[in-house]
Amino acid sequence: MDVGLIFKIAAVGILITILSQVLKHSGREEHAFLISLAGLILVLTWIVPYIYDLFVMIQNLFEL
Repeated sequence: MDVGLIFKIAAVGILITILSQVLKHSGREEHAFLISLAGLILVLTWIVPYIYDLFVMIQNLFEL
């Protein structure tokens, strides 16, 4: 896992939080929810390959 990925996830989290708060205060809760959901999906697309590699590594470790 790269340290740059952690910084990307943190930056997306900060950006999504700011945008969500601005949208909630302007009365657009639905848009704030969609922005949060889009951020979650973006981060998951970055993390899923690492989770897959982890499962493959565990499977190879316990292979008989």
